[in-house]
Amino acid sequence: MREIKTKIQLLGHATFKITTPENKIIIIDPWLINNPYIPTGLENQNVIDLMLVTHGHEDHLDIHIKDIINKTNPKIISNNICRRYLIEQDVPEALFEAMNYGGTINILDVKVSMVLAFHNSHIYETSKTITFPHASNGFIVRMSDNTTIYFAGDTCVFGDMKLISEIYKPNIAVIPIGDRSMMGALEASYAVKLLNTKHIIPFHYCTFSDHTQTPDEFLKLTKDYTNNKIHIIKAGETINCNELE
Repeated sequence: MREIKTKIQLLGHATFKITTPENKIIIIDPWLINNPYIPTGLENQNVIDLMLVTHGHEDHLDIHIKDIINKTNPKIISNNICRRYLIEQDVPEALFEAMNYGGTINILDVKVSMVLAFHNSHIYETSKTITFPHASNGFIVRMSDNTTIYFAGDTCVFGDMKLISEIYKPNIAVIPIGDRSMMGALEASYAVKLLNTKHIIPFHYCTFSDHTQTPDEFLKLTKDYTNNKIHIIKAGETINCNELE
């Protein structure tokens, strides 16, 4: 019988779903309700065991997040500012696993580490007013089958990506290439060099009006990188880690 291994699915834009070897469901940066970039049907995630939030922008933290949490009752890991905001919205404090940069916790047969990202963020009170300004973060997620995924979140390229590579040794890196408010193709190509990770999944492109670029330039800039394989996946598509070299 073939060993069950981790699966990674792009739900849409910046929202990812991991199915662990133990069949637990992890959602990263949940924007599920009224997300035009998620294929019909996939917005209905009825089971979420663990929710990871990199920052509070509404395309990463659903404005209807309380409804999603009430429906699925997941454990939640976010930065401290997003956590305090959600608690003020009457999300039960017992659902949260508090942590900060550099920390690691064991949960649901998974190890989660919180790492740096560089992206100024906030939470919208209305369409014109904001609250809870904060810095973003990334995550390292290590499964029991030795699949280790780096979710960069929205970020620029930064030199300590090399440290992230050396310390956590991710074999999959999920990095933004959207430009304007995060890394573009050029910066992301340097991130690939720093991370030296075998498998790269770009995201956050071909969606918003200011992120309309395709991955063509990113592929062009990384075409001679013989140690890395770039996986271009569409919303709804899944990568089965059994199939990765």
